[in-house]
Amino acid sequence: MPSMTYDRARALTAQLEERLTDSLGGDLAATRRSVLGGLGLAGSSALAGVGRADSHDANGSGHDDADDRTHGNFGAVGEYRDLDFDPHDYLTRFNTGHGESANVPQDVYEEDGRTVREFTLTAVDTPISIAPGIEFSAWSYNGQVPGPTLRAVEGDLIRVHFENLGRHAHTIHPHLRNLDPSMDGVPTNGPGVLDTGESYTYEWIAQPAGCHFYHCHSLPLKEHIHRGLYGAIIVDPDPERVAERPAAYCEFHPSQITEELRADLVAEAKTRNHAYAENDAVNEMVMVMNGFDTNFDGDNEVYAVNTRAFAYGVGETDGEGHWQAGETKRPIQVDRTRRQRVYLINAIEFDPINSLHTHSQFFDYYDHGTALRPTHRTVDTVMQCQAQRGIIELDYSTHDPGLYMFHAHQSEFAELGWMSFFEVV
Repeated sequence: MPSMTYDRARALTAQLEERLTDSLGGDLAATRRSVLGGLGLAGSSALAGVGRADSHDANGSGHDDADDRTHGNFGAVGEYRDLDFDPHDYLTRFNTGHGESANVPQDVYEEDGRTVREFTLTAVDTPISIAPGIEFSAWSYNGQVPGPTLRAVEGDLIRVHFENLGRHAHTIHPHLRNLDPSMDGVPTNGPGVLDTGESYTYEWIAQPAGCHFYHCHSLPLKEHIHRGLYGAIIVDPDPERVAERPAAYCEFHPSQITEELRADLVAEAKTRNHAYAENDAVNEMVMVMNGFDTNFDGDNEVYAVNTRAFAYGVGETDGEGHWQAGETKRPIQVDRTRRQRVYLINAIEFDPINSLHTHSQFFDYYDHGTALRPTHRTVDTVMQCQAQRGIIELDYSTHDPGLYMFHAHQSEFAELGWMSFFEVV
């Protein structure tokens, strides 16, 4: 790919990023309207250097200074401080109970004939970086936003030891088929909300197979989710269960299942199960689409995938895959000889929908990831409502090497941070 293409992509990323951080850092009360006013339109106008946003008094848009003192605020700090969180590392860090993890105490063992995957999650209040020089006062699981990705195989027992060390009451609610109401993580059931210093052990059966979600369910719900208390649960299909009940994993009636279809479904299940060698041929990534209301007026000013605006944009490079922009700003490298799988989750608040659009590429989409055959075939844009999720399957085997953009197709989201690149190599 000619170096000019990389230079233009870097310039676009830098212009959008600088305008966003300048607008927010210049006035803590900046609104989405004022930030977008400073950005102008993405593309030629961004490259031309549109002027800074005008600032507005947040009190005029319903902002309450007293609420800031209660719930914290964001501010400009110059550089990233929470370098323990790397959005590139987060893409592929699946916690399965095996191995050491600096941030997630975990274990895996057998109990009463069932595999148990045990994790420890702690709610803490912490500042997080959402753009260079811009910090946000988050409520988080284990000090990171999104929270750690938990991964199990259907039928396993997920055991989560939860302790609340935050200033507010919190829970963990799983988007799973949970048969025990006491484990639902809502104020009315089981232990209810956990106050500061309290703890509880949740237990959930990993079902159904798919791409799932967990989050705090304390009230006001929109505040607890928006502040960062959410994460992904990936439940791998069990190929043996698929062989026994193939109709549960596709749109066909049991009478329509042929041996060929059964074999195809089992083969696909093996590619999604981290315990099978077939999974090694697939590059898997978790992308959590999120946003941040930096002045607490009920409107997001920053959008991202995995928290940091433009983290998968283009920084300094020699055009040969060597990046000098640091660990936090570079495109996602894609080996075109491998199948690419994205576990996509929409954790947005204050906006009814979010989306992902791929340039020069079409993909198959599995809504909620609960089926082994696509719910949408050959599409280049998918929309998700709040808490919706799914699996995207990408194939770049016939593409030329180089940069391919992807972003939200709500244009303002892209200009406010939700714009990224794949680098096909």
